Amino acid sequence: MKSKYAFLFFLSIIIVITGCNAGKPAAENAANPVPVLTQRINKVAFNKEIAVSGSIEGRKTVKLGFMVAGKVNYIAVEEGAMIGAGQLLASLDPENYRIAKEMADANLTQVQDEYDRLSIMHGRKSISEGDYAKISNALKLAKAQQRLQIKNLSDTKLYAPIKGVLLKKGAEAGEIIAAGMPLFVISDIDTVKVNASIPETDLNEIKIGGEARIFISSVDSTLTGKVVEIGSVSEPATRAFNVKIELRNPGLKVRPGMTAEVKITSAKKMEVIAVPGEAVLRDLDNSAYVFVADEKKKQAFKRKVSLGQMAGNNIEIASGLNVNEIIVAGGQHKLNDGSAIILK
Repeated sequence: MKSKYAFLFFLSIIIVITGCNAGKPAAENAANPVPVLTQRINKVAFNKEIAVSGSIEGRKTVKLGFMVAGKVNYIAVEEGAMIGAGQLLASLDPENYRIAKEMADANLTQVQDEYDRLSIMHGRKSISEGDYAKISNALKLAKAQQRLQIKNLSDTKLYAPIKGVLLKKGAEAGEIIAAGMPLFVISDIDTVKVNASIPETDLNEIKIGGEARIFISSVDSTLTGKVVEIGSVSEPATRAFNVKIELRNPGLKVRPGMTAEVKITSAKKMEVIAVPGEAVLRDLDNSAYVFVADEKKKQAFKRKVSLGQMAGNNIEIASGLNVNEIIVAGGQHKLNDGSAIILK
């Protein structure tokens, strides 16, 4: 009996609670509308961007080699090392050139003594003008030979003419090298240049001094540079023109040979649909969308969009929106597709 009464008591409580809920207004059971900020879509003037690929090169790159032949006996640096202007890079065995200089010194001493003796005789009119001219020329030749051998001996040491990074080392200690053979490549990378090819159809839209944004994936950085050179002759195969963009290289992280994604701001303006960047959200698959506000229904609906270029805080909408539609520009993170909203 007790269990029967207990069941009836529990059943009566459920009926009372159900009756109370049934008497509440339907609006109280619905989701509360979300206050949002909205913006009506208009077209804005954008500077067109020209997107191309490019490669990094140093502001100044020099190839170095010895002015004399010989055997490499010392190399001071390895590839990738930072080098200061005037720093010793490598040297050759100087022994042969040292001996040649000693011979030139001895010859000059002998000719100088002969010249001094004959000069006294010339002053006394004891020798002919022809003999005096011969010894004078011999002295000039001996002095020139000495200067040459001094220079050859000095050229057994190779110094860096600029500061930068050693891109290439083309010899090892013990190798026999010829005069003038390029052995080292040094590049100044305090400032670097991006070498890009621009289609001839876009060339008239690029100006010297124009701004460019450079994304370098190797260092995961976007840098800003300026156009400093525009080629005057196209490449025969591609009909494209070389354009160089100069940019600072803080930390010297950017190195010659890296690839870059270049976006050059065109001098040509165009009108496009654009929205504030913060109004654009991303799905899990990285697709972009915005919330479009329906003024009559007081609801926000999810709309997928295709994005274009950035300009300041705005982003171009290539497709998905029309002029005069209203988007949610604030509070959109609290919304779902079809959420009730309060427009502000």
